[in-house]
Amino acid sequence: MDIKAKFSQVKLWILFFAAALVASGCGDESSSPSEAEKERVAITEKIQLVEKAGGLVMVVGGETITSDEIIESPAGRDEAEGKTLAELLKPLAENTGEEVFKEQAKTPVKDVVTGKISGILLYQYAKREIGQNANEALDKMAEKELRKFVLRYGGDEAKADAVLKEKGLDRRKFKEEHKKMIITQSYLSTKLQYRRPVTYGELAEYYETHRDEFFFKPGMVQFRLIDIDMSKVKVADAQSNRTEEARKLGAELAKRIDEGEDFAKLAEEYSNGHRQAFGGLWPEIQPDSLAAPYVVLAERAEDMKPGDIAGPIETVGHIFIMKLEAKETAGYEPLEKAQGRVREMILTDRRNKAIDELNARLLREAAIGQMDEFVDFCVEKIYKMNTKAVETVEGTK
Repeated sequence: MDIKAKFSQVKLWILFFAAALVASGCGDESSSPSEAEKERVAITEKIQLVEKAGGLVMVVGGETITSDEIIESPAGRDEAEGKTLAELLKPLAENTGEEVFKEQAKTPVKDVVTGKISGILLYQYAKREIGQNANEALDKMAEKELRKFVLRYGGDEAKADAVLKEKGLDRRKFKEEHKKMIITQSYLSTKLQYRRPVTYGELAEYYETHRDEFFFKPGMVQFRLIDIDMSKVKVADAQSNRTEEARKLGAELAKRIDEGEDFAKLAEEYSNGHRQAFGGLWPEIQPDSLAAPYVVLAERAEDMKPGDIAGPIETVGHIFIMKLEAKETAGYEPLEKAQGRVREMILTDRRNKAIDELNARLLREAAIGQMDEFVDFCVEKIYKMNTKAVETVEGTK
């Protein structure tokens, strides 16, 4: 888990300045700058664009952000979950001209750059607020997170180290990243004013507004099935009628089930269905997702309760015997059961709304003069990287 799990990259930047403004009492423009405001300005001034071998880099509070780091960072957008920025923009680079690419790629690249800057600044600011006394406790928490990471790979330290290496990390860097996350989240939790109590009226109103979106539970059935495929029924000779033989088998099996024989064992022995090896047991499924010829099972299940057996049921090419194992009718999860989830949704919405309301002012307050130049450099590098790859492939044909 990282900072992004709780806050989007862009909003981390906004949160940093929100915290600074809260600390400085941001309402009185006529008063002289407070110490917190002076510190915010001093921190912001630590952002510099520097030219080095290989191109431009951003130096933020002594830490360097390279274009390669930006290009290989998570894209930071819901629709791009699991993708790096380079992977997100590759199709656009390959299928559009340079000007169109630069116009459309600038926003996601700027999101990532802004997030990197905000993460560094917010951590530095938070660390000063929390002080050095927490170092020992932070070391213990980071070490605990490292142990948990190793346990994900069965305690195999060599395998865990190999995974860290693939991510561009080692154990020291892993622990440092987690210490940053812990410090930052601890600091933000003391600055954000969104956790006032949620009233029952707010819960009820939110539930009614969003119940179709979040709280509707579709119907579900689970059953065992003996599926007699008429085309696979064994017959004594060419003159025998497969349909009649299938009907006889279905009637015989239904009688044996009624007399107490085990449904699952009979399914294993006689069913031609794809779940034969599982005693005919199907996974939970929404009734309206069943396709022909199985749609007839959904219709029968409507009037059944768990434990009931239906069949033989004849349909095109098949004879079914079904035992209903479980059933839930479609409906809404009641508010009484959903209250905890509704409360967290309301708190999340409050937090996001507060951040959005500050967005315009904070971006003006925190303008980074040279960031656009660095963003343009990263965009151009991504375009050249992808178009060069395409040209190389075409040149080998």
